[in-house]
Amino acid sequence: MNQSRNARIGLWLCALYIVLYGGFVLIGAFRPQWMERTPWMGVNLAIWYGFALIGVAIVLAMAYGWACREGAPGARRNQPTAPDDASQEAPQ
Repeated sequence: MNQSRNARIGLWLCALYIVLYGGFVLIGAFRPQWMERTPWMGVNLAIWYGFALIGVAIVLAMAYGWACREGAPGARRNQPTAPDDASQEAPQ
């Protein structure tokens, strides 16, 4: 597996989640009256946003698992990670 590729994917997904979570924190800190609104089914925005964050975390985890699996598009297959020492021996 290409660990640096997986790390980059993980960092991008983490950054996306941080932005979404940051929005939740900023709304709660600077516009708490928005969190009291009940946009749907009598449930306030804070609850909907919280459930959305949980759902997004699950979706991002599945996306990461899919993107980092062996055989993912762009992933290298069947390439040795280090040369075989026996084949690199100098002739005597």
